[in-house]
Amino acid sequence: MASSNNPVDANLSAHLALQAPWRLGYLQRIAESESGIDGDRQAGAGASCFLDEYWSSPQRDVANHVIVRTRWGMILLNAYPYANGHLLVALGQGRPRLLDYTPVERARLWALVDAAADLAEVALQPQGLNIGMNQGRAGGAGVPGHLHVHVIPRWGGDTNFITTVARVRVIPASLEAMAERFARAWEKIGPGWSGVLGASEMDRH
Repeated sequence: MASSNNPVDANLSAHLALQAPWRLGYLQRIAESESGIDGDRQAGAGASCFLDEYWSSPQRDVANHVIVRTRWGMILLNAYPYANGHLLVALGQGRPRLLDYTPVERARLWALVDAAADLAEVALQPQGLNIGMNQGRAGGAGVPGHLHVHVIPRWGGDTNFITTVARVRVIPASLEAMAERFARAWEKIGPGWSGVLGASEMDRH
């Protein structure tokens, strides 16, 4: 068979770039009207989400799997985890962008992230952690109006053939069992975080 002159045939892993700068304005208009910065700011200003509901309902912390609540924010289990012990960290005041928070507020958020990382390591002793955030719909945010941080414990082999073949993740522990495990761990390490998170601001569940 004659060889093809198509460079894609020569290297299937290569990606060709087609320059189309005139599309930028069109894409920006879509972003602004549907899922861009302006839309996300509007969502943050008016729309409610589960994080807002959880924050305003401290009496339901156990049912909502909120592990730690401070005066400023909370650490909770993700109801739809990527892996066992997937934690979410959020401030109570929902805003769509990291830089929409003041430096003081960002410091409070990162203090909670530090505590969540410690909590995950003590409770589960994972081999690694994924820590990060998705800002805006285009950045993968499922709740674009309320910025939050993911703290995900990881182990070698925690994804396997079923993830590749069936696009399904197997989560072997229930949320209730995981919440109890995190609560026990927080009882041990929570006092050590009182100086950072604020002793008078911290509830232990």
